[in-house]
Amino acid sequence: MIKVQTQDFNQQVEYEHLRAASQTGAIVTFTGLVRDVNQGEQISLLTLEHYPLMTEKVLNEIVAQASLRWSILNVRVIHRVGELQLLDQIVFVGIASLHRGDAFAACEYIMDHLKAAVPFWKKERNNAGKSYWVDARESDQNALKKWQL
Repeated sequence: MIKVQTQDFNQQVEYEHLRAASQTGAIVTFTGLVRDVNQGEQISLLTLEHYPLMTEKVLNEIVAQASLRWSILNVRVIHRVGELQLLDQIVFVGIASLHRGDAFAACEYIMDHLKAAVPFWKKERNNAGKSYWVDARESDQNALKKWQL
């Protein structure tokens, strides 16, 4: 299940969906939050925009690639768009698998690819009220290198 939405999500509800299969032996989840500092700048607001359908298509491709690499029973990816306040939840990635190794690896793989390859545009507003678009980070691109065969 992949969703791009403006509404917040409930981690407990998502977790319960992940544990629905009786063969599930491990669940790993990741939740990203809006923090108050980015690259040394104090942040007061984050706005996320996306290209509908293209974003979901790329997310589906990433999840499909993860499913080819690891034994995954269930996946839930939720990414929020719109205006987000400090400490709001931005992203949820949950993986259910037979074993923890597959669940940890698949979760990290999906997050690394989500950060570097999915068409989201971030605009931050600092405490002085100045808004600016956030450039892609070299560290996100470097994170992908560990997954190359």
